[in-house]
Amino acid sequence: RDNKYKARIKILLKALGVEEFTRQVEQEWADLKDGPETLTQEEFDRVAKWFQPHAYRELADTDVAASQPDNRAFANWLNRNVKPHKVPGYAAVVLSLKKTGVPPGDATAEQMDFVAELADRFSFGQVRVTHEQNLVLADVEQSKLFEVWQLAKSKGMATPNIGLLTDIIACPGGDYCSLANAKSIPIAAAIAERFDDLDFQHDIGDIELNISGCINACGHHHVGNIGVLGVDKDGSEWYQVSIGGAQGNESAIGKIIGPSFSAVQMPEVIGRLLEVYVRCRVEGERFVDTVQRLGIAPFKEHVYATPIAAGELVGEDHYA
Repeated sequence: RDNKYKARIKILLKALGVEEFTRQVEQEWADLKDGPETLTQEEFDRVAKWFQPHAYRELADTDVAASQPDNRAFANWLNRNVKPHKVPGYAAVVLSLKKTGVPPGDATAEQMDFVAELADRFSFGQVRVTHEQNLVLADVEQSKLFEVWQLAKSKGMATPNIGLLTDIIACPGGDYCSLANAKSIPIAAAIAERFDDLDFQHDIGDIELNISGCINACGHHHVGNIGVLGVDKDGSEWYQVSIGGAQGNESAIGKIIGPSFSAVQMPEVIGRLLEVYVRCRVEGERFVDTVQRLGIAPFKEHVYATPIAAGELVGEDHYA
């Protein structure tokens, strides 16, 4: 390739055109779907024999929150960090690595030893890493959830923010990556500190904020409800913002709202986007739903309505 920045599907799609690209994809699928790489039921069954289910106990589902009726912190954690399990009496626990003041997804050696102990005690010795940069104990007995919460809280791993504004995905950015155009971690820090109010975050509800330090998109900014992309402008670091992206069954690519911003402007940009959401949302509507209903125009208008003052970037020195 004569240009490494053109090694992308979007470049190929633009060069071929939608119809020709679609034709080639369909042709490739026709060649592959019934070929030697097809996964048959026989092969699935053969491999499945090597994976035995855990020795789950026969338990009934319980109302864990009822055991601590006046404990709001525990209730918030149950609501955000505990997920349903297919086996009665069990739950999956997400250990948050998004405590304010810590780089998103970072864990110390002491914390990792602690997680290993938790996994051995409560989750059949297994822990999983999510692409959202958190850890999961996938098989915890519901009767042990309060104990797990207390232990996780003692190590700073029980912040009840899974799926909320400060559950930010961020690549290492310019602090650690030679490919990056801009830093990511200080931007995540500044945003987390600006909105470090759990009551506010719970009111805003589900929202995905993803940050990438360059077009390689290791932070998946393009599918974030709010996506932040670091770009280079004449040797300076700037940040392009998109909104409306989504992942999963409702996958969508976010749309860029306009000209890029400096690092110090980013927390205020996020604040202005949220102001439009709070003003325009209807009952039960998530941020991404509001964007998809209204389009980006009202958000863009509000963000650029008045100049955003430059100042000191809060959180800049946290991870030096």
